[in-house]
Amino acid sequence: MNTLFLQNYLAVLEHGSIAEAARRLDLTPAAVAQQIRALERDMGTQLVIRSGRHVIATESGERVAVRARDVLAHVSGMFAAALDEEQLAGELRLGAGPTALTGMVPDLLSALVKRYPGISVFVQPGYSVDMHPAVLNGTLDAAIVMASPVPLPKLLRWQLLREEPLGLLVPAQLAGSDPHELLRIAPFIRFDRHEWGGQLVDRYLRDNGIAPNERFELNSLSAIAVMVDRGLGVALVPEWIRPWPEGLRLVHLPLPMPSEPRRMGLIWSRTTTRTRLVEALRDEAVRQFRGTTS
Repeated sequence: MNTLFLQNYLAVLEHGSIAEAARRLDLTPAAVAQQIRALERDMGTQLVIRSGRHVIATESGERVAVRARDVLAHVSGMFAAALDEEQLAGELRLGAGPTALTGMVPDLLSALVKRYPGISVFVQPGYSVDMHPAVLNGTLDAAIVMASPVPLPKLLRWQLLREEPLGLLVPAQLAGSDPHELLRIAPFIRFDRHEWGGQLVDRYLRDNGIAPNERFELNSLSAIAVMVDRGLGVALVPEWIRPWPEGLRLVHLPLPMPSEPRRMGLIWSRTTTRTRLVEALRDEAVRQFRGTTS
């Protein structure tokens, strides 16, 4: 039995569609459908049925899916076990968002390759919302992302690394000001509400009945910091890990009311074939950043 077929079968169940699974796996729908038929022949039973526009597992298919996850985990562990810790080597494909890319990734990789010189890492920049499907379909092995506002797919695992409280970013001369008063009267630079971090900001404003005087909206925290420094407004943002752009004279004012923090962590797939490498990355990330939680 081809374990790749099992992995792609789980992707079909996860996405509820052969066409969508094929798109994310970079295969044709016909190829994925053929793999499922091959599995059904091997199993001697029907694994999926159509329900409207979606594909769902039969009762037998559900039982196979449960066992398939265990099988894939054991297979990936078997390959990883061929190397002892001193020999741990290979390439990892790591995704990271803009602030993690500069504030977390360099220190993490420096420590990782010092501990395991045989590891190489390809780093893919992007946004959290795009990293989850990339890890799910195997394009990336792991990613440093913001916690998803919706439950994770069953195939993904999550390790919290850091919590970043919301605060009001203001020019240094406004230190000591009332954050809510500034939010009501000062020009407001909004963290893109379509991004998960921006949705935390939007929720805080709504919960506290604040309608700011909006002037700009963008999804780059570094650019927002520069704009605040230039006197273009104030911004409600998470206290992301440094470095920030050089030469800025800013203060991150704590908020008077409780807010949900931005949670940053590592995601990876339960079915990855690079289990030992991902575990080494996770363990080093925990060592590096769990102590920096704000």
